[in-house]
Amino acid sequence: MHGMTLEQLRTSVQAGGVQDVTLRGEGGSFLVEIATGTDAAVLVKARSTEPRRFRTPTSAMMVLRGVGIDEARLDARHWDPMRKDRSRARDSRAEAMRRAHRAAAHADWLAGEIVASIDDPRPNIPHDVVMADLEADLAALPDDPDDRSGDRGA
Repeated sequence: MHGMTLEQLRTSVQAGGVQDVTLRGEGGSFLVEIATGTDAAVLVKARSTEPRRFRTPTSAMMVLRGVGIDEARLDARHWDPMRKDRSRARDSRAEAMRRAHRAAAHADWLAGEIVASIDDPRPNIPHDVVMADLEADLAALPDDPDDRSGDRGA
C-alpha cells in the first residue's frame, strides 16, 4: 500500500478514481485507506510518507468532506481508545495557541510601527547620516566594558 497526500486524494476524487474509503482504527487513532481502481493507498502527511492519523472518525470525515468524499466505511476492530496519543494533548495545543497569539500580537505591533513611521511628518534621515552618527556613538564608548563612566584613561 502506498501513500497519498490530501492534494493527490482531491485530484483522484475529482477524476472519479476513488472507489472506496475506509477509516481504519489502529491503536488510539484512525487512518484513512483509499481504494482506487488499481491500487490501495493510505492518506499521508503532506511532506512525509508517515500516515496521517486522526483522533476521531469525525475529524477524519471533516477532512474527507473537504475533498468531496461524503461516505466512508468504519473499521474499528483494532481501535483502542485507551491508547490515544497523549503527546498532542491539550497542553501542547495550548502552548501552540499561546505562540500563535504572541506572533499575532508582534505582527500587530510591527504593523503599527510601520504605519506610524510612514505617517511621521518629520523628514527622513539618509542611511549614511544614521550610520555616521552610530559610528561616532560607538567610538565614544569606553574601551573597558566595565568602565561605564565615560572617562577614558582616568
